[in-house]
Amino acid sequence: MPTDTPMPDLRAAALALLCSRHSVGPKHLAAPGPSEEQLRAAFAAALRAPDHGKLMPYRFVVVREDGLERLAELFVDYGRRHGKADAELALERRRAVQAPVVIAVVARLAPDHEVPVHEQWIAVGGALTNLLNALHLQGFGAKMLSGHRVRDPRIAAAFCGPEEQLVGWVSTGTATAAPKARAIDDPVRIASVF
Repeated sequence: MPTDTPMPDLRAAALALLCSRHSVGPKHLAAPGPSEEQLRAAFAAALRAPDHGKLMPYRFVVVREDGLERLAELFVDYGRRHGKADAELALERRRAVQAPVVIAVVARLAPDHEVPVHEQWIAVGGALTNLLNALHLQGFGAKMLSGHRVRDPRIAAAFCGPEEQLVGWVSTGTATAAPKARAIDDPVRIASVF
């Protein structure tokens, strides 16, 4: 066994920790959020996603501190343009600033590349999953959020360049509440033998 291979008990512990990950919503996230070094580690994990053609059809934009206020203004503007009342506009603002760190997920697909677009989307999803898992393994709660705002041209333009698409945001920070209990997952339900 190579010396750089973790011992079997460490692998089992890592797998158990990985299987304990679940989403933690922004209202249950508080400071501290991940540091620059912890974010770099999470982005390094994202780069380990399966990626046919090594296209890296994704990138991430970190939003924190003053950036959260700019995100809040975008959300409030979105609410105004959709006829929301003052109370709803306050909720729009709160949505943007609840978590100490927000990470925009941006897809940059190459539709004319020999690697099919659906495989590029798989790479985006794999990178996102690795990002979420890396945040969890470093002790942070996180949740991926999307919805109507990602398709709003003004909001998307704040994060995307030409030929890019806003996928959503990962809210992350220190969990302030225990995760909600969920039904027992049964791996047999998602696997079969050919």
